[in-house]
Amino acid sequence: MALGLSVIAALERGERAALPRFDKATDDRLPPTRWEHAAPGTRLLVLEGWCVGARPQPPSMLAEPINVLEREEDGDCVWRAYANAALAGVYQTLFSRMDLLVMLAAPGFDVVLRWRAQQEEDLRAKGRGGMTDAEIARFIQHYERLTRWMLEEMPARADMVVWLGEGRELLWAHHGPSSALRG
Repeated sequence: MALGLSVIAALERGERAALPRFDKATDDRLPPTRWEHAAPGTRLLVLEGWCVGARPQPPSMLAEPINVLEREEDGDCVWRAYANAALAGVYQTLFSRMDLLVMLAAPGFDVVLRWRAQQEEDLRAKGRGGMTDAEIARFIQHYERLTRWMLEEMPARADMVVWLGEGRELLWAHHGPSSALRG
């Protein structure tokens, strides 16, 4: 969060700012030497990511595990509660700085495994590693709860929702109830 907030602060001051980049192959940021820089005076920053803009779930929704990972490795709800608390706190500090929230909405969680498998296949084809099918299945379980929650609650508050089909094609888009995009 601190890094994102510092980038925003530098841009607000009109300064040149390093733009962190994520590397899917290593599941981490690229080294700072490989980051691009926003020019002084940059006025538009796009913050993109799987869970950008997510809000915490009501605590009562955390009690029941929703997949094998939660049932077998978080039966006592420690990780779910920790992630939810982070979403309620430090992440909201960053997300509150966004002027516009655009949601790219998958048709449902069931396509996430296939989409991620395609991305990993592309990484393997480029010789950049890539997870096995079993690793992908485990990986996405970490994000299942939050993804399902976002698909349920975010469309009602996003400034724009872009609904995607199973092939990632645009099905339709609409402006949200409080959209800054409206005339």
